[in-house]
Amino acid sequence: MKISKLLKKFFIVGVIIYISVTFINQQKSINAYNSQQEILRNKIKEQEEYKQTLLATKENISSPEYIEELAREKLDMYLPNEKVYIDVNK
Repeated sequence: MKISKLLKKFFIVGVIIYISVTFINQQKSINAYNSQQEILRNKIKEQEEYKQTLLATKENISSPEYIEELAREKLDMYLPNEKVYIDVNK
């Protein structure tokens, strides 16, 4: 009879330890998923902002101001009789 009580106590202690270890491991997994979720939310926010800039560029792509700006920056093209100053310190 004492042996069966002792086995019951060991069994209960074993179950409690198993439940505790399982709970701690699950909590670690949840914390890792939460941090990964936050990183992905930040990436989504950045991509949405980038999308908005692309949409704004798409709307302005046919405007003469945008075409002129693009020609100046990318192609080094300027209007006739326009003075261009070059900074030699760059």
